[in-house]
Amino acid sequence: MTASPVAAPMAATDQACALVDAVEQVVLGRRGAVELTVAAVISGGHVLIEDVPGSGKTTLARALANALGGTFRRVQATADLMPADITGSSVWEPAHGSFTFVPGPVFANVVLVDELNRASPRTQSALLEAMDEGAVTIDGVRHVLPEPFVLLATQNPFEQWGTYPLPEGQLDRFTALVHPGLNDEDVERQIVRAQLAGSTVDSLQPVMSPADLVALRRASRQVHVAESVLGYAVSLTARVREHPQVAIGASTRATIALVRAAQARTLLVGRPHVLPDDIKALAVPVLAHRIVLSADTGDRTAAVEVIAEVTRTVPAPLSGA
Repeated sequence: MTASPVAAPMAATDQACALVDAVEQVVLGRRGAVELTVAAVISGGHVLIEDVPGSGKTTLARALANALGGTFRRVQATADLMPADITGSSVWEPAHGSFTFVPGPVFANVVLVDELNRASPRTQSALLEAMDEGAVTIDGVRHVLPEPFVLLATQNPFEQWGTYPLPEGQLDRFTALVHPGLNDEDVERQIVRAQLAGSTVDSLQPVMSPADLVALRRASRQVHVAESVLGYAVSLTARVREHPQVAIGASTRATIALVRAAQARTLLVGRPHVLPDDIKALAVPVLAHRIVLSADTGDRTAAVEVIAEVTRTVPAPLSGA
């Protein structure tokens, strides 16, 4: 006999919604992007925010960091940024006659790497262990990062001068790719008016602690996923791999990220179980940046169309109970 799914604790749902509401106070008119970012973070993942300059990428990242509380560090990626500038390094201490490890900015609860694709491939790769294992290895010694650890990165998809496109292995470690998008005139008027008095993100106060986020992640993992819904997620990624336009398909890590993000999305609405619609709604932001097309031009529009086509053609189960 199968146990009935247990509803997400309302305290957890209320707290997750409070985080969304707090960020939306600063990031006006983009609730969808805010909810997607929060769901990715609650699922235990990292977020790549991609859009044109001035569209609010950094503001979204900073607002989330402020609302989460804990320690926050920002790194501006440039071509001459070295791995040690992010991870830290061992420094010789003459007084002690030994090396002492000096932690870099990655040792924080929330780390923002602005314009990540301006860092060299060597520096980009310094983040792989941190994103996957929550640790960095320096001179053969493994150093564990604070818990929780969240990496938020931004990039401009259009300006390619002096940039290094993120390799597939790096992109695969981001749970979701978020496009804040442009606002309509009414919302933009509100933003400009608010900014005339000063930066709104600087006044945003935390609505939770790092320990609260850890608890939210634990609650998210308890959200029920029926076998039929799990099978639907697996079928989606499998059909993406088999698509004639796809050269490199979504990995097993992508399927795990998709289901975990769906659990977090479900937690946000306080539902007792994940629905097929949760999987379908997250398919593009979780999968599209992870695939490589046979005729890859660097434009993700075609990848988005492939994922959208697959979600239309793969039959979804009737419910997630």
